[in-house]
Amino acid sequence: MNASSVPVEHTTVQTGPYHTYLSRAGAGRGPVVLFLHGSGPGVSAWANWQFALPALGQRFDCLAPDLVGFGRSTHPDPPLQGMTAWMRAWLEQLIALLDALGVERAHVVGNSMGGAIALHLLWRHPERVESAVLMGTIGVPFRITPGLDSTWGFYDEPTLERLIQIFRWFVYDPQRVGGDLAAIARQRYESTQDPNARRSFTAMFPAPRQRHLDELVVPDDVLAGIQQRVLLVHGRDDPIIPLETSLYLFQRLPRVQLHVFGQCSHWTQIEYRDAFNRLIADFIAGEL
Repeated sequence: MNASSVPVEHTTVQTGPYHTYLSRAGAGRGPVVLFLHGSGPGVSAWANWQFALPALGQRFDCLAPDLVGFGRSTHPDPPLQGMTAWMRAWLEQLIALLDALGVERAHVVGNSMGGAIALHLLWRHPERVESAVLMGTIGVPFRITPGLDSTWGFYDEPTLERLIQIFRWFVYDPQRVGGDLAAIARQRYESTQDPNARRSFTAMFPAPRQRHLDELVVPDDVLAGIQQRVLLVHGRDDPIIPLETSLYLFQRLPRVQLHVFGQCSHWTQIEYRDAFNRLIADFIAGEL
């Protein structure tokens, strides 16, 4: 089956006090896979997973929600304060989403900050997670990189030129994403100008930003007790989230595998989309 033949549906689901905008592919086809996007300016679930959902929807029931404070999901007003409060809201939202859809357990794929949320799901709600894929993840101790600090500080200088520079860091070879990063940035830039998105983002990531990373850290004793299978995926040349974060987890998680893409930056799921999708499918199916 051609990946493009699997339709993606976009709906809104009531999840506790929040409205969750959901992109879904392959409903009822197989095991449920919950995709959690990252934290770049203007990001949404569809922007993050537009190539993964149609392909993996051939074998799995793929759910990709806009997290609270992102995209078309609820933007609390006034916004939440502190990363701990945002994490609490995201976990509440995701558990309510699974409940609303009648899903007892799901495989979870988390990108960057979405990887940290996946780790917290494994910690706080292990009974709801079948396995996890953590891609360029945070949630472990490390010093914030200039690239991440600039990404989270986008609204200090919210220009199109700034967004183009951020996307240059996210991609190792622009030809793998069509060659025109400026065009991609222009598409995303419109989303960054939404006043709700701006209010949420600036509340999430005020300077100094190292503290937000520190609040997301999952303790070592918790990592050692995670019994689900975990696949770590990282771009070797990622200047936003260094490979060291996955190496840290690789040394501490019991049932873990690590796959590293050379000549790859932060957008593994886009730069190596076909290989990434095959890797994820094989892991979720227990064939890796």
